[in-house]
Amino acid sequence: MAGVDDTRSGKSDGRLFEPHGTTMPPRQRRLYAAFEIAYTLAEFSAATAFIAGSVLFFYPDLETAGTWMFLIGSVLFALKPTLRLVKELVMVSGGDLTEVARRAKS
Repeated sequence: MAGVDDTRSGKSDGRLFEPHGTTMPPRQRRLYAAFEIAYTLAEFSAATAFIAGSVLFFYPDLETAGTWMFLIGSVLFALKPTLRLVKELVMVSGGDLTEVARRAKS
């Protein structure tokens, strides 16, 4: 099957954002990929905010903007474990988001 590892040989066909060593229905694979992309975007955005904040700190007039960039970067870094937790909850529920919501309410 394309995009799925051969778990016996440990070989992968090299597709990005594919859950290695498991077989999932197409809908669940799409959810997995979407969470991986969101996680990666949060990482890149946080790193970019910290780099921008660092550069802004070189200029005394822009230190306040630099402080805000550091805060934004920190919030984005905090988003990463949140995304991981939500992904795990969704994957445990078999990709059924209504099931996750039902379990959270009870």
